Amino acid sequence: MRKVIDCTICCVLLLAFTTPRASAQDGANLYKLLCATCHDGGNERAPNRATLRQMTPERVLTALETGAMLPMASNRTTGERRVLAEFVSGKRFSRALNTAPVAQAMCRSTANGFGDPLSGPIWNGWGMNTFNTRYQDSAAAGFTAADVPRLKVKWAFGFPGDITINAQPTVAAGRVFIGSLSGAVYSLDAKTGCVYWHFQAATAVRAAVSIGRIQTSSGSAYAAFIGDQAANVYALDAATGKLLWKMKADNYPLARITGSPTFYDGRLYVGIASGEEAAGGTPDYECCRFRGSLVALNAANGDQIWRTYTIAEEARPIRKNKLGVQQWGPSGAPIWTSPAIDVQRNALYVATGDNYSDPPTENSDAFMAFDLATGKILWSRQMTAADAWNTACRLTDRTNCPDSDGPDFDFASSPILVPLANGRRALVAGQKSGVVHAIDPDRNGEVLWSTRIGKGGTLGGVQWGSAVDQSNVYVGLSDLARTTIPNSQGSDPDPKVGGGMFALRLDNGERVWYTPPADCGDRKRCSPAQSAAVSAIPGVAFSGSVDGHLRGYSTTDGKIVWDFDTVRPYDTVNKVPGRGGSLNGPGPAIAGGMLFVTSGYANNGIPGNVLLGFSVDGK
Repeated sequence: MRKVIDCTICCVLLLAFTTPRASAQDGANLYKLLCATCHDGGNERAPNRATLRQMTPERVLTALETGAMLPMASNRTTGERRVLAEFVSGKRFSRALNTAPVAQAMCRSTANGFGDPLSGPIWNGWGMNTFNTRYQDSAAAGFTAADVPRLKVKWAFGFPGDITINAQPTVAAGRVFIGSLSGAVYSLDAKTGCVYWHFQAATAVRAAVSIGRIQTSSGSAYAAFIGDQAANVYALDAATGKLLWKMKADNYPLARITGSPTFYDGRLYVGIASGEEAAGGTPDYECCRFRGSLVALNAANGDQIWRTYTIAEEARPIRKNKLGVQQWGPSGAPIWTSPAIDVQRNALYVATGDNYSDPPTENSDAFMAFDLATGKILWSRQMTAADAWNTACRLTDRTNCPDSDGPDFDFASSPILVPLANGRRALVAGQKSGVVHAIDPDRNGEVLWSTRIGKGGTLGGVQWGSAVDQSNVYVGLSDLARTTIPNSQGSDPDPKVGGGMFALRLDNGERVWYTPPADCGDRKRCSPAQSAAVSAIPGVAFSGSVDGHLRGYSTTDGKIVWDFDTVRPYDTVNKVPGRGGSLNGPGPAIAGGMLFVTSGYANNGIPGNVLLGFSVDGK
């Protein structure tokens, strides 16, 4: 970080990705790695240490969570922001953070007749089912398209200390299971929001919880499977929250789990991603050695059955950068998303991310098929070749940018397995390139169609996923852009760029309808980008926007039939001060007469900390 103009961006990268979780609570090391360049470097816009020492930790934390430092701290855990605030101020907080719910937030009964959670209305994991359709039929949804205009907030739940809620709810057995940036995982009553149990993971939980039936030494049980940002996998008793087992799915220091583990037939299938793509942005980092993998676990005890890497060869020394720092490759091709299961072919499918360093590989930015039993790669279909990219490629100091300098068009959307009207089948997924693809899983990934809906980019194209019904795929467009903040070295989302909702025919990719994005008006940190995953019921597709609105679109013509602005304060059922913000990442989970959505996404958007439960007329 040689130039002052890079301070903000580089601090973002370091805050977000490069600090090992084992030392995250060391305030001195955090400050040295993340903040010293600007605050100790004579930057006139950054208060020096003497000034920071005159502040309270509460004031510093406010700057980190809602003020000028929000862009730099939006990706850090609650605990890391707090320890940093204590270090720079030289004072302790007057009150410790406690993620455990207060007594009045707990359910009066310790059980809600928890029987077979798979037999009733359920939204399981990320994609609702093992095909990742993100579609709920009317019977399981518990309301119809005609009821959607009457949806109102029935209750709100607040996440203490969080400013981003990037875990999607799972609904089963009349409960809502959800993790948080603080690492707290909750089991809530779906009708009231009261808390049945609370579990503290080692670090942030972004992946949706998956529910499955396993055999234990004392008989069968229903487990809630969780993956965290340190690549730990947990199995909890879904009824009580008791830890059944915990295992480390990948020992690489920056490995993480962002996609919901997929449970099928006694096994748990987990995709492994990492933060090394961003760590490579710093010129003295030896970029890069991580390679994505898919891991199959025995769901009863966590034992690994097989692991298959998306890149067969281990990274080797490639060259040294201009500072003499060793560079490695090949690397990358992470799996950000949830696998789809194909019982018919005894296979499972994933979509992969880009390479982080040279040389590019054939399995990056690709659909991949694996044998369920052995993990053998059956085929791979790459959609963008030579996409080796890390964050150095968009900085002033491009020291670690690969020679390939790819466009960063990886897949952040789970593949959806669907039948077509002509008797064939398709895997459908949108890409950050702005293109939606359909390929044939029965013909080694033969491309059926590819339809461009946007410009694409690092924050562009299709970000987190789409929904399908029998005829169409419903796709929200991100294309989020950033604009420089006047008289500062930071940037905010561009309020005039991005967004739009599309329906494409499943059989040929033709556009059925398009609804343009809404205007941000004068809302701060606003973008019209529709980055969040789409969810659907018969007749309505729901899309959340960075502007904070959740909208329901008629699947017939794209008309907006319901629009709810989540950016407001809420009285929460657990007495935590609540406020809504951007909708990004997770989409709505719909089951049992309720729609659940999280509101708050500080990175490139508006901070917030609530889970909202909607029902018809709020009843």
